[in-house]
Amino acid sequence: MSDQKKAKPDNRPLLEVSAVSKSFGGVHAVRDVSFSLIPGTITGLIGPNGAGKTTLFNLITGVFPANRGQITFDGTATHKFRINDLVSRGIARTFQNVELFESMTVLENILVGQHTRTRCGIWGSIFRFPWVRREERQARENAMTLLTSVGIDAYADQPSGDLPFGWQRLLELARALAAQPKLLLLDEPAAGLNITETAQLGELIQKIQQQGITILLVEHDMSLTMTVSDKIIVLDQGQKIAEGLPREVQENEAVVKAYLGTTEN
Repeated sequence: MSDQKKAKPDNRPLLEVSAVSKSFGGVHAVRDVSFSLIPGTITGLIGPNGAGKTTLFNLITGVFPANRGQITFDGTATHKFRINDLVSRGIARTFQNVELFESMTVLENILVGQHTRTRCGIWGSIFRFPWVRREERQARENAMTLLTSVGIDAYADQPSGDLPFGWQRLLELARALAAQPKLLLLDEPAAGLNITETAQLGELIQKIQQQGITILLVEHDMSLTMTVSDKIIVLDQGQKIAEGLPREVQENEAVVKAYLGTTEN
């Protein structure tokens, strides 16, 4: 057979944020922000406290509607869907403050994260059809694989509230991955972690990217963000002030001014 041409990578944006604005009363949390995410990339979203980063996350995941502009995910405007529909279509996130079901076990938290990918409804739960039992076995196997991937499989049967804080962060990340996302939004995943844990988190984020998952990362640890990100977007007072490669952003005068208040020596 003759040599076949290799398929070109898909560079069409997975996520497009187009002139999006959000106000709360008279406060403009996000103002006319636009950017796009290419599949399989890691994008760092940085800015001073109050810059609008978490608000933007909430707009992307459907927690808030935008006042103006449009967000398109995988070719479809997100305002047409409810939050749970966006999860099933491929958007998952973690939170700035860890949000776990603390009375549930570590394994049960992951099983909850898989609910959008299972077919069992109320009748299946009542009558315990053979396909339901097979689905449950597969869900548990998948959950243990995820726990192994983040290194906490030995604690599967412990209440999640008993885990050290750093491991709770890993559990929340594994639960987000249980939804089999195309786009993963990480909101300050290194908050509260020590230097060693942060370095391990960086390696884990890059492994997730290698699975083809697109990542949008909000993180105050600049060393972590600059190391793992393919691109950086900078917000200040709700507006995008810079976008580019990590090195370009680090040398951008507007970014330096936003963080330090001056560009003078």
